[in-house]
Amino acid sequence: MELRGKAWKYGDDVDTDVIIPARYLNTSDPAELARHCMEDIDAAFASKVSPGDFIVAGKNFGCGSSREHAPIAIKASGASAVIARSFARIFYRNAFNMGLPIFESTEAVDGIDAGDRVSVDMEGGVLRNETKGTEYRFAPVPPFMRELLAAGGLLNYIAKRKKGT
Repeated sequence: MELRGKAWKYGDDVDTDVIIPARYLNTSDPAELARHCMEDIDAAFASKVSPGDFIVAGKNFGCGSSREHAPIAIKASGASAVIARSFARIFYRNAFNMGLPIFESTEAVDGIDAGDRVSVDMEGGVLRNETKGTEYRFAPVPPFMRELLAAGGLLNYIAKRKKGT
């Protein structure tokens, strides 16, 4: 699976309260969460993000609470994935469980600027900055995790397995 889009760049320690502010946690509706995704760090994100775009950030992305609302908001916003130096442990697991691809690559984060066109080959472990003509490697997403993502998350994966498909 190859993903393509524009980069939205943020710094270190982007916590779940910034990804989806707590004042919007009275809903679990993905479309409503998407309208407020990243608004406390970038008020324009939700209205300008395009399907396929990437969030690119520094270390410890998704720190803070263990709420699943954060990866749901990102995925529902249309962003195809998050690329970061590192992820908070609980966010990492929640992202895959919600069907949001995430990739760790310090070199890619250093080489990507806001607005750059990026593509990711998940199976091959290759991230390309198409704007600058550079390429970065990351550990390929393991087959089981790719199955989770292809199914749209853990609950969909389980439902498909129960149906035998």
